[in-house]
Amino acid sequence: MSSASERPLGIDELLERVRVDLDRVEAADAFEAAQAGEALLVDIRYAALRDRDGLIPGALVVERNELEWRLDPQGSHRAPEATSHDLRVVVICNEGYASSLAAVSLRQLGLRRATDLVGGFQAWRAAGLPVMT
Repeated sequence: MSSASERPLGIDELLERVRVDLDRVEAADAFEAAQAGEALLVDIRYAALRDRDGLIPGALVVERNELEWRLDPQGSHRAPEATSHDLRVVVICNEGYASSLAAVSLRQLGLRRATDLVGGFQAWRAAGLPVMT
């Protein structure tokens, strides 16, 4: 429990703290891991961004507000891809901020290998990696 005299944590500091334990990946590494079947890419961007910018082929699309329910291997609403707590999940948002917080939430559910994509979908696209429109 925090005391009233403690300074509130800002989002930049929170991101810095949560990213310490994440083995964040670059776009090319995420692509290679997905191609090799070693990682599940999970796109949490909202529909308007997916419609505007396209999709990563093979990525599982899960809205952010459903993420924990769809990726919990023990959950009754899990996606078929959510096979175990050892699954390497790479969460992708638009620019790589919300995905860090989402990856930490998945780790709290026991998905110890959950991480996120540095720079998000925009970094993926900038790297010239496949995108479906």
